[in-house]
Amino acid sequence: MRVDHVSYACRPEGLAATTEGIADQLGIEPVKGGVHPRFGTRNMILPLTNHQYVEVVEVLEHPAAEKAPFGQAVRARSRAGGGWMGWVVEVDDLAPFEDRLGRRAVPGHRVFPDGRCLEWHQIGVKGLMADPQLPFMVHFDSGPEMHPSQARLTDVGLAGMCIAGAPERVTEWLGAPVETALDQLSVDWRYPAGTPGLLSVSFATPDGLVTI
Repeated sequence: MRVDHVSYACRPEGLAATTEGIADQLGIEPVKGGVHPRFGTRNMILPLTNHQYVEVVEVLEHPAAEKAPFGQAVRARSRAGGGWMGWVVEVDDLAPFEDRLGRRAVPGHRVFPDGRCLEWHQIGVKGLMADPQLPFMVHFDSGPEMHPSQARLTDVGLAGMCIAGAPERVTEWLGAPVETALDQLSVDWRYPAGTPGLLSVSFATPDGLVTI
């Protein structure tokens, strides 16, 4: 169990401009992702060190986006102006989460420009929508060489997050101490009077710490 990526819902200026804005702050050249047919979304990737990455995601005008929780979550966050939507935990086995949540994980895929297909299963987006401090869980069915972090070499890494919420709540959600998933990441937990969620993300860059 480990943090796999952080997800940013695009702003009104669109996917390319939103991604370029983040990429410029981090000194990373973005990578074109692709369409998620099942979810009605598409993304761009900012690869990081330590098998992690930033996903910038945009909802499409597609029927799938109206039905899939992930598409609904992206649309809602973008309509609110865009920004950090959530964080995602990679796990070896989704079965315990399926048992606890009483539903099956949903398959996802996107096709690379060279024709290869990245495949995964995910669960917990409905939990994120109800309580945005919570991560959702993912398991990649494709090999590690297909992981989005491998799209380009980089010297920028994920350093920490600021989350409006409570570690005890996330521990309950994960069924394991939240520190297990966070590993070496520094997390500043805030206890808001309003809506919980991912407030900011910090990155270690060659020029120092950058917080977005």
